Amino acid sequence: MALKKTNKKSDVYFEAVGRRKSATARARLSQGGKDKGLVKINEKDFETYCTQNELREIIISPLKETETLKIFYVSGKVNGGGIKSQAEAMRLGISRALLKFNPEFRAVLKQKGFLTRNPRVVERKKFGLKKARKAAQWSKR
Repeated sequence: MALKKTNKKSDVYFEAVGRRKSATARARLSQGGKDKGLVKINEKDFETYCTQNELREIIISPLKETETLKIFYVSGKVNGGGIKSQAEAMRLGISRALLKFNPEFRAVLKQKGFLTRNPRVVERKKFGLKKARKAAQWSKR
């Protein structure tokens, strides 16, 4: 469901899921309220959650590209993976939620690569090997 409504007019929001490696993010964009332009992740301000500027830029890049940074209050729940994977998962979730808000953003987001899920995950370890592909050293004699 793209649009969810409750009794209050300010409770209209757009929600989407983004994934990267083993990280999962659920992004929610709310239009109403006094917190427009604020981004929270796991109920913390995203400046305190992401200490690196590069990760902050990754998270808010879809909002900057579509010029909707001051329109929405963004809240997200992330878990799994590392901090970089969580940031990229959050970017995908925000991008998908923006599409639910306005499908015309698709061209901008697609061109920047924000709608493509990065499918690379860690390869599983196989039995008889030390890691996924590393084997014991082979000796001819």
